Amino acid sequence: MISEIGGGIPRLVIAGTGSGAGKTTVTIGLMAALKRRGLAVQGFKCGPDYIDPSYHTAVTGRISRNLDTWMTTLDVMREIFLRGSREADISVIEGVMGMFDGKDPLANTGSTAEIAELLAAPVLLVVNASSIGRTAAAMVLGFRELAGPGRIAGVIANQCGSEAHFRLVQAAVEQVCGIPVVGWLGREEGLQVPERHLGLVPAIERGELEPFFERAADAVEQGVDLDALLELARRVPPLPWPEKWVFSTPAGGTDQADVNPQTEDSLTIAVAMDAAFNFYYPENLELLEELGARIQPFSPLAGEPVPPEADGVYIGGGFPEEFAEQLAQAGHVGRDLKARAEVGLPIFAECGGYMYLSRSITDQSGRTFPMAGIIPAEVRMQSKLSSFGYREVTGLRDGVLLAEGDTIRGHEYHYSTLTPDSEIYPHAYDTKGLRGAGQDGYATDTLTAGYTHVHFASNPEAAKRLVARCAAYRRRRGGSGHE
Repeated sequence: MISEIGGGIPRLVIAGTGSGAGKTTVTIGLMAALKRRGLAVQGFKCGPDYIDPSYHTAVTGRISRNLDTWMTTLDVMREIFLRGSREADISVIEGVMGMFDGKDPLANTGSTAEIAELLAAPVLLVVNASSIGRTAAAMVLGFRELAGPGRIAGVIANQCGSEAHFRLVQAAVEQVCGIPVVGWLGREEGLQVPERHLGLVPAIERGELEPFFERAADAVEQGVDLDALLELARRVPPLPWPEKWVFSTPAGGTDQADVNPQTEDSLTIAVAMDAAFNFYYPENLELLEELGARIQPFSPLAGEPVPPEADGVYIGGGFPEEFAEQLAQAGHVGRDLKARAEVGLPIFAECGGYMYLSRSITDQSGRTFPMAGIIPAEVRMQSKLSSFGYREVTGLRDGVLLAEGDTIRGHEYHYSTLTPDSEIYPHAYDTKGLRGAGQDGYATDTLTAGYTHVHFASNPEAAKRLVARCAAYRRRRGGSGHE
């Protein structure tokens, strides 16, 4: 186990030649195989994705975290890695898209390659070797040249037809590139990542993905030289902590920020946590806790109203459309939330939470289900992505998350459209993204909601503002907050 965080943390980046090369299968198989050896494995995902970290968490038993160099600064990304790696024996970082794909076609900005370089992490390149032999050497050679000397430490050949096929690929790559090919996976049934169905969370909770996890671990154990991989992962330099950090303690040391300790009488922020609402960056909740808030989970899907002691509510993203009928049947939850909102309970909601606060959701079959009815708009599901990409949002008015003119960064990904009941609709944010600018969300003095999933570490003042608004509400209704 790592005795001193910031030291030589064993680490590997699993990169791919492109989307579909097999990064997720290799990552999950490697994590599960290493855990079988009794190692504490910490998972990370490059980019803003919520789905792959759900797999990592289920396999390792440790909360997986996102490493993103656009939503957060480079120092914050490194801090998230260092904090997440505490008490782990090895950190496994799954890349995004192809190794060099990011924000800029002329640079590594926002790519897996950039994160590997910033973390001084060896890269394990996954190559789809289906129907190729010596050509694999040409592919790896190009990646080696663009990555720079020593960055790609090993190769895994995926989708091999047989061990003989793997040996051909291995010989060619090692002769031409001088990079060890440390293993292979075949084309077995059951080795493909299950479809990213919208019931992912309940499927994980019911154990339905365990056979895939076990099969992937078996394949890695049989085809990959784990001892060689561990040696690569351990051959890394120390990582220093940033001079300034977002969180109060990097490794149990002296606080660098004034943080209100939690007590039994701490202010309470209720957070929706169930199969319908489960997309949260761990750091968002941890920042609220560092500021003295107590996080109280509740499940709208299970018919649980907001706890009476709540001084504020946070409803994250997820898939409320998949559970719209069940949410509608638990209408008392929405009615209670609406009544609490009308007397000033601070609420912050994003994406799925934003949809839930609307008047109704209409699914792709045309069925309409009533929701909380706090926001005067209706949501309709589409068959294609409605919006996707990074967003920088600017507050249009003082709200529970941002003051007018304040900015925060995040990501948008949804299949729905939201139509206001009238033209008088107080948008929460101005948004900027790769494909232009627009407006998003809905805001009042005590409610901020929008499609953008924001990362509090891109502007910690937003977390402070949310806690302050909850504290003010608590004072208005008299101290302890219990109704």
